Amino acid sequence: MNFRNKHQESLEEVNASVDISAKKSIWKKILAFFGPAYLVSVGYMDPGNWATDIEGGSRYGYALVWVLVMSNIMAIVLQSLSARLGIVYKRDLAQVNRETYPPVINFCLYILAEIAIAATDLAEVIGMAIGLHLLFGLPLIWGVSITILDTFLLLYLQKLGIRKMEAFIISLIAIIFVSFFIELLFVKPSITEILKGIKPTLPDGDALYIAIGIIGATVMPHNLYLHSALVQTRKIGDDDESKRKAIKYNFIDSAIALNLALFVNAAILILAGTVFFKNGMSDVNSIESAHKLLAPLVGNKLAPILFAVALIAAGQSSTVTGTLAGQIVMEGYLHIRFNPWLRRIITRSVAVIPALITIWIAGEDKMTDLLILSQVILSIQLAFAIIPLIYSVSNKEKMKNFAIKPWLIVVSVLITSIILYLNIKMVLGKAIDFLNSNSITWLNVIVMIGLILFFVLLILTIFYPLVMKKIKNKHYSIHNSISDLTLNPIPSYDKIGLALDFSQSDQQIISHALNQANDATKFVLIHIVESAGAKVLGEYSADNESLTDEQQLNFYKDFFSHQQKEAIIRLGYRNRTDEIVRICKEENVNMLILGAHGHHGFFDLFFGQTIDTVRHQLEIPILIVK
Repeated sequence: MNFRNKHQESLEEVNASVDISAKKSIWKKILAFFGPAYLVSVGYMDPGNWATDIEGGSRYGYALVWVLVMSNIMAIVLQSLSARLGIVYKRDLAQVNRETYPPVINFCLYILAEIAIAATDLAEVIGMAIGLHLLFGLPLIWGVSITILDTFLLLYLQKLGIRKMEAFIISLIAIIFVSFFIELLFVKPSITEILKGIKPTLPDGDALYIAIGIIGATVMPHNLYLHSALVQTRKIGDDDESKRKAIKYNFIDSAIALNLALFVNAAILILAGTVFFKNGMSDVNSIESAHKLLAPLVGNKLAPILFAVALIAAGQSSTVTGTLAGQIVMEGYLHIRFNPWLRRIITRSVAVIPALITIWIAGEDKMTDLLILSQVILSIQLAFAIIPLIYSVSNKEKMKNFAIKPWLIVVSVLITSIILYLNIKMVLGKAIDFLNSNSITWLNVIVMIGLILFFVLLILTIFYPLVMKKIKNKHYSIHNSISDLTLNPIPSYDKIGLALDFSQSDQQIISHALNQANDATKFVLIHIVESAGAKVLGEYSADNESLTDEQQLNFYKDFFSHQQKEAIIRLGYRNRTDEIVRICKEENVNMLILGAHGHHGFFDLFFGQTIDTVRHQLEIPILIVK
């Protein structure tokens, strides 16, 4: 497991990688801004939405359409605030929270953010597995296991760059949109009745639970962290005019992308309301049941196929956002960074394990219940992301001229109040029901402690910035502030180690070594023999590869002799990294030069990460050349 210090820039690999100024045409400039909101929008149409929308539509018809519309308005406002924070302050929400709150609250907010990401990933895992099952008949337990392969797809997309990743996501969104557009053409819902559903009503108590699930599935906390980082992939000027244009174009981007998400969510609910509710099937509360009944009720075999294809596309596209959000949250809150593939595997494992346990113990028919629960968990987390966001974008010290206006503060507080009211009512209701029905004392104690912690953290999150006389507006960095720069003399390297692999990179390594040397410098020529015989017999190996490698090192040694430089050769065996470290320590090397192998992501699993491992075990300067 490798850690490294976090640079201040959010998503530093792609930060400011899209140059807006290079676009001459006004339309090209506008299109250059478009993209971040689409990556965010897939979280608003992920498989978690499907379960809540299907149950809401089948049980209440179009009565909960207003919840989707309200959620979408909330989403546009909140995502625009998130984008504004990233554009103006050039920090993501996790970084800003680290600045605003003390360590204890900060750590609790981090844990909640990670739980939200795990719940999101759980929904994606289940959705993908269900989609594969519906389309190909693959058992759910195998479908869940296959989703681990998403790790490598994401690594490949990250390697291509942010614009290619955005194009991939937009193509998947197009598949989802077209699929449901065709579905609606099949079922021909009543526009008049749909419009009646915009009027806020809650038919019964269970409708509140589903409504909260819909809100949790629509306005997702991890998206607020994600959007504030993604907008920083655009190279935006520091002047007010550049920031103003960026805010404007990102608002348009958010409005278009999130309204596409609204169409998909509404289409699922309307489809369920038209096909199931109107046919007296109010108990259709699972994705599998909905898929099974589509063909006979719609009278078209294409309908269930489109349904499954859209579900797979939704699950696959959403997997990107969860991983990026996980990276942002961990780096922003903790200033710790994992290798991307390791971070992805950890996140996906946290989602896969509960899904596998649920299938193993409760059966495949409980997967949809797990989906809905994941969305309610997301809704409970929302306030802990929204409240710090509102404080940040209304802070004039941070946002200067771009602090949000009083009317927008009122709107944002109203949105937060609605979410808080619904969440508190739901949490208390479910807790009271559990306490009344459960006779196991220790479980009741855990629930009570959980309730107390929930409300204590909520109060602290709301009131801590208010009771502080002055919010500390400082930039935290892993590095100490340096006010006086005193340079130390560069040491003389009297023994330089060269890790050689007999490739083209050796020429660069030798050139740099000679450039770093003085008249008294000695060189240690290192090569690790990795033949099968060498791995077993070590230094006692006398196979052809060992002998040939020794000859090659002697050739290099002769070259140094012609340059009037002293060199010795050292062969290592078995483990490449351990041997390089051992030889350097034995020879008292005070500088090591390595060649970069050029592998990334997936291939590191096979070829290893020599450079990272070696540099963590040696306390000498290491020069890496290509």
